[in-house]
Amino acid sequence: MSDTAPTLVLTGGQVLTVDAGFTVAEGVAVRGRDILAVGSDTEMRALAGPGTRIVELGGRTVLPGINDSHLHGAAYGMTKPPFALDVGHPAVRSLADIAAAVGWAALEAPEGEWIVGLGWDAGYLAECLADPGRFPHRRDLDAVAPDHPVCLTDFSSHMVWVNSEALRRCGIDADTPAPPGGVIDHDPDGRPTGILRESAGRLVQAELPAPAPAQRRQAIQGVIRELHSRGITSYTEPGLGPGGAGSLFGGLSTDNWTAYADLAASGELQARVSVLLLPAPMGGSADDVRKGLAELHRPESADPRLLRAIGVKIFADGVPPNRTAWMSEPYPDGGHGALCVHGDTPALQVHELREMIRLGHEAGFQLGVHVTGDRAIDLVVDAFLAANTAAPRPDARHYVIHGDFISPAGLAKLAAHGYGVNMNPAIKWTISDLMDEVVGPERSAYQWPVRSALDAGVRVCASSDAPITEPDWRQGVASMMLRESKASGHPSGPEQCVPLADALRAYTSTAAWQDFADDFKGTLAPGLAADLCVLDRPLLDLDPHEITQVQVDLTVFDGRVVFER
Repeated sequence: MSDTAPTLVLTGGQVLTVDAGFTVAEGVAVRGRDILAVGSDTEMRALAGPGTRIVELGGRTVLPGINDSHLHGAAYGMTKPPFALDVGHPAVRSLADIAAAVGWAALEAPEGEWIVGLGWDAGYLAECLADPGRFPHRRDLDAVAPDHPVCLTDFSSHMVWVNSEALRRCGIDADTPAPPGGVIDHDPDGRPTGILRESAGRLVQAELPAPAPAQRRQAIQGVIRELHSRGITSYTEPGLGPGGAGSLFGGLSTDNWTAYADLAASGELQARVSVLLLPAPMGGSADDVRKGLAELHRPESADPRLLRAIGVKIFADGVPPNRTAWMSEPYPDGGHGALCVHGDTPALQVHELREMIRLGHEAGFQLGVHVTGDRAIDLVVDAFLAANTAAPRPDARHYVIHGDFISPAGLAKLAAHGYGVNMNPAIKWTISDLMDEVVGPERSAYQWPVRSALDAGVRVCASSDAPITEPDWRQGVASMMLRESKASGHPSGPEQCVPLADALRAYTSTAAWQDFADDFKGTLAPGLAADLCVLDRPLLDLDPHEITQVQVDLTVFDGRVVFER
């Protein structure tokens, strides 16, 4: 083959470059690790040499490699067997189903061994739907696993359900105080129910046996193979560091940065992974941030185009389904939620969060802040601006993670300073009916205001937040275009729908911007990285309801075919 001939040509299709003009071409040529050319069928065929592989698209769609910009890859890998039981919908549909799965695991597990699962959602459990007063309880698990400690993390990863043996083993009783930013639910008699919310979950998760380094690498590689089958070639690992030491299986711990670095050094990392460092846990303090940053510095990578630490993650508040998002208006059943940072009073917590953000900014990092309630988001956005006023940085690319109830004023400030927001459309699809009850139909309809954000000039990324939802960008795109409920099909805030081009940008070009990588990935153009995927049909003009049925036929990463259906 000539040194100038492409190694791969895809032609006869609908090539969506996702560039600024959303240009549609007919073919794309790849040479080595880069895109050589994009253009017409005639132009692409003329480039081919004797050794060029030519893929006849037959009208199929080509997209840039999908970039899931908030995906807990290592943690997602550890939610699967042999690490954990699947207790999410639709694998289970009732408390009885979960009890049966735990009971079978208890029969097979050695005496006293932990039983771990992930994914339960009370909004999809038959008994809880039939009786709004019914909620998972330690007794449900005690009946089937009295001698094994059981730890089941919910779909949001912000709530843990345990049995009496787990409470006993971890020393949690009626007198145990909740850690900062955490809640321990109690029965009327004062005994813990077995539900631990937010940072209280770490009281149990920190006691689980840690996977070995080889197991961590294996889990990551398994996830990347799955991502390739979904057309995903890049993702952001949103939080690895000492602040994640107490997470489930240490899924957010420094050990997983080490696992990624080992894979990159050995040439076995087959995805582009951007990492937010996690210096402090949920409920942490400014001192935790100082100590964590001093410990982590900015880890080196064998290939920065494959793996690099680009920012710092900070937790500000909880999540709306748990009523722990800090809201301006009260929830219908009372309370405003709260910040999940160190401090005995709201005023002290506000000061602490501002200081945490200042430290990350002045250390030169991009900041990604987990924040969901409107009151907390306004605080975080103002803290971004204050930090930048004190220490100006022209292109920090800070962003709000989730941003469920971000206000119009908050959007305007983000836009004015070139900051972004990372939203989760598949979670909207999953919980919109539940949120009607949690915050009322009007606020629920506004949750994740993608259209408002784009109209304000804010860069919007979309992501799965796996393992909270599956890393399925097709569902995310459909959800952004339809805003319909998974449970009922009812629309929720249809005025926030966006067209296909905006939805695709949120998974490609804008995600590359968030990664500080828009100079080498995110669109299909000559000289950029040859990361792309081929879909089994034309995507333009497809009914949004059919997008979830689209199949990925081929995935190319770094110029190599890594998946072919």
